[in-house]
Amino acid sequence: MTRVLTEFGMGTSLRRGDYTEAARRGISDALWHNSINMAELFGFDKSAMRILVEIGVQKPEAVDAEALLEIFPYGQPEIRVVAGGLDIPRPDGDGNATVIANVALSVSFDMEQAND
Repeated sequence: MTRVLTEFGMGTSLRRGDYTEAARRGISDALWHNSINMAELFGFDKSAMRILVEIGVQKPEAVDAEALLEIFPYGQPEIRVVAGGLDIPRPDGDGNATVIANVALSVSFDMEQAND
């Protein structure tokens, strides 16, 4: 596999402390930075895109990685959730924190296919 693109994003859940929603927003932020047309550039079908999504949040176990797969209309996404991001306590003391998720999204292709 050859990585051809890496993009970064950040997402938040301001009031509900929803780690999956913060991750979803971070993925969308990374995706919307570009029109990812790498498949066409290299002569591949979009389904050949291998998409590695690494998400950093303070509570990785609170992210529903399976639910995040629906964001991708094509390609082969793989979601990895690791410790990272940032939780900021809310001043009203309601127990929920503002959650910040950091996302790195990498697109790769099996370049050997192009020579077949």
